[in-house]
Amino acid sequence: MKFINKLFFVSVTGAMLLISCNRNNPDPVEPEKAKEENDFVWRGLNSWYYWQEKVPELADSFKNSAQYVSTINSKTPDALFYSLLYQYGTIDRNSWIISDIDKQLANSNGVSKSNGMDFTIYSKVPNGDTKVGIVNYVVPNSPAYTAGIKRGDVITRVNGAILNNFNYGQLLSDSFSVTFAQSASGDASSGVITTTGEKPAITLTAVDNLVEHAVAAQQVFTEGNKKIGYLVYNAFQNSNSELVTAFGNLKSQGVTDLILDLRYNGGGFVDTAVSLGGLITGQFSNSPFVIMDFNKKHLEENETKYLGSEAGSLNLSKIYVLTSGGTASASELTIDCLRRYISVITVGEETYGKFVGSNTIYDSPTMYSSAGRNLSHNWALQPITFAYYNKDRVAPQVGSKGGLLPNYVIQPAQYAGQLKEFGDRSDAALDSAIKLATGQLQPSAASVIASTKSRGAYSLASGADSFIASKRTMTPLGTDVYTKPKYK
Repeated sequence: MKFINKLFFVSVTGAMLLISCNRNNPDPVEPEKAKEENDFVWRGLNSWYYWQEKVPELADSFKNSAQYVSTINSKTPDALFYSLLYQYGTIDRNSWIISDIDKQLANSNGVSKSNGMDFTIYSKVPNGDTKVGIVNYVVPNSPAYTAGIKRGDVITRVNGAILNNFNYGQLLSDSFSVTFAQSASGDASSGVITTTGEKPAITLTAVDNLVEHAVAAQQVFTEGNKKIGYLVYNAFQNSNSELVTAFGNLKSQGVTDLILDLRYNGGGFVDTAVSLGGLITGQFSNSPFVIMDFNKKHLEENETKYLGSEAGSLNLSKIYVLTSGGTASASELTIDCLRRYISVITVGEETYGKFVGSNTIYDSPTMYSSAGRNLSHNWALQPITFAYYNKDRVAPQVGSKGGLLPNYVIQPAQYAGQLKEFGDRSDAALDSAIKLATGQLQPSAASVIASTKSRGAYSLASGADSFIASKRTMTPLGTDVYTKPKYK
């Protein structure tokens, strides 16, 4: 009996100890895992971002995985991305995150969802709240083209409301109504744009897969003994085939001078800009054109790209470039780098001011290629990854917005009521460039308004100006310069 009691005591004690142990040692909690999209955002910026060293949250110094997971899981992928940028909106105003990489890849090749109307927004009165939109061009066979919209038309309303600081972004919607002035005129001295009357509103709806050619127009003007080529180039696409064809046509017509219209060109691929430099010149084959610097984690990417000699090279020693506040990135690269070799006379407005570039970063084993991409999400990154310089690493003189200053100024108000189809001499910038080429006008040295800071370490925001935005500067893809990593 005593044995049974002892056994019972031992059994009860063991059970109590087991219960006590279970209470003190509950089942282990599965540690929180990093969200795939957020982990990709952090890893991509930590590796490739140009200013990675200046962002504490991107340092390689997390104490443990729990701290890392807690940090990156607290935000959505896009919120996390923008929180990790270096002084976003001031120093870095050009990095962006891509929610649909397939759509972005189509856009970079000139295929997009669009209504075909490109425009620039200006203040109706300098620094005023009321805006107007001046149509830069209309893509052939687009909804805007079918609706009868023409280059130079002046937008006064969107969705029935007078265009202003708060609603002009609606012009980027897939569908909206737009109202145009019956007529418009601009006063270059005051900067005031005057509109008269209004036409009936038109509804524009974007269509998928609208193809926009990078070479929008070309023409040759005969002025005395000069044949002046005029080329409108709107995007540095991931191919130079359109450029090669266009320059071949110009060369076959014996052009002696060239007017390159980059007013609506917000940037694109570095290699295409180098190709354009070679087509304009040709006599500097194998000479350095542009230098690109990456962060310390990718020093192997630092590269100098060299001019080539294309079959259609014009061998020019001087060109005239039309600029606007929307002339950005790869366009500015072309102007600045060409100036180390030939005379580049700019006509128009101060450019956008963007001397840095980017790579598309994928959630893939290499990050620089979409091969093997994680298909569980469609995010990709377009962060600033490099700074670029001309061959001598000499910083250009820049204006109050940080852009390149024109040698011959065209005030934005001069475009109101004056723009016709490409090649029409009523275009103030084109007419001035032709007169400069024929000696009827003389360019001036661009006066320095503000900074000559070191290139590549900054990208200044626009100051108070008549130029507000263009359709291209209002979309992230519109003001980029891209390169592809050179190692495989």
